[in-house]
Amino acid sequence: MAAVIAIVGRPNVGKSTLFNRLSRSRDALVDDLPGVTRDRLYASVHWGEARVTLIDTGGFDRSEGDLLMGMVRGQVVKAVEESDRIVFMADGREGIMPGDREIADLLRRTGKEVYLAVNKIDGPELDPHVSEFYALGIPRVYPLSAAHGYGLRTLMDDLTANLPAETVEEGPEDRVRVAVLGRPNVGKSSLINRVLGVDRLLVSEIPGTTRDAVDILCTRKGREYLFIDTAGIRRKGRIKEKIEKFSAVKALRSLERCHVAVVVMDASSGVADQDVRICGYAFERGRATLLVVNKWDLVRKDPGMKRTLEASFERQLKFLPFAPRLHVSALTGQGVGKIFDRVELLYAQFSRRIGTGEVNRAVEEMIHRNPPPKTGRGGFKLFYATQTAVRPPTFVIFVNKPESVHFSYQRFLTNQLREQLGLDLTPIRVIFRKK
Repeated sequence: MAAVIAIVGRPNVGKSTLFNRLSRSRDALVDDLPGVTRDRLYASVHWGEARVTLIDTGGFDRSEGDLLMGMVRGQVVKAVEESDRIVFMADGREGIMPGDREIADLLRRTGKEVYLAVNKIDGPELDPHVSEFYALGIPRVYPLSAAHGYGLRTLMDDLTANLPAETVEEGPEDRVRVAVLGRPNVGKSSLINRVLGVDRLLVSEIPGTTRDAVDILCTRKGREYLFIDTAGIRRKGRIKEKIEKFSAVKALRSLERCHVAVVVMDASSGVADQDVRICGYAFERGRATLLVVNKWDLVRKDPGMKRTLEASFERQLKFLPFAPRLHVSALTGQGVGKIFDRVELLYAQFSRRIGTGEVNRAVEEMIHRNPPPKTGRGGFKLFYATQTAVRPPTFVIFVNKPESVHFSYQRFLTNQLREQLGLDLTPIRVIFRKK
């Protein structure tokens, strides 16, 4: 799993500005889908060779009196528990404030690596303002302008240096790991209980970890499955709900571990914005996704609700056209028996490796059917393609001008590769590289 880095600090010190800048800068390549995770709580960021999960936390305000310690313990302590390293942001123009001291005292006692970013330092002429912040007792202090980028490279290079190696869940090679995600009260646990009652599955519980997710190992037809039951993921809300934003981090970690993401939705309430965000998490992590519409027994006899639900899927989840959908009822058992078969099919495509010859024949047919548009002198040329990875299937297409590939032609090639290579139910990645 990628290292987790939390950004903490008082309100209005620039946490979200830094978060947004890293999420969109040219140096930080981010797995992002505009319009899907607009209200997102974290970003998966590549900086050089490092990949990290960045968390934007809420601000802490001493003026809230008794809420301060609740906020500090609910936000900072929780961020510390979930994080490998912490960026503590302060306002270089205001100087050290009492709230900074309280947060610094807590962070120093955690034993975690803390990087103090003194923000609103717009250039080297303002660097002297940083010196007073060494009084907070944090040795790693960096002048920074989150708005303009001054000092960002130095901070990020140090922050991402020597990170813990990414880990992969241990287990048999053919064990299928399935994360079950969704909003609260959509029936995730009921669905898992119903699934595990099918075909006399052999079930054992694996002790829980700090991920706060329940792992359930079962065997069906000789194949091992690891189901990861996660807590409900709520939307970003009021201050008292902010502690729940870390459920998004738990969901991310379950997505890091799984092959197939089963996103459970409530048919009776339609496709909520939070459903779309959760699907966006799975999409961004490149996971095979199965959409399970639970409580179907409540709407299946209502044509109007069914039409509304179908329109919601078409409009809000159009970025997941390859994800199969199942209508089930955990209460009655309707459709639940199909889940294993769909998961097995998704896993097979998700893990499929295709020979270079077959890939190139498919690409040649695509080019013959729809030649690339001519751009500039010499035109745009595709030379050859190969599959470089699985889970998800990843293809590299060697071209003469990677930067000139229009997004519409990228989409055409991606869709055609998925269709012609029998990968219609799984996400794939297509990378254009200069020969």
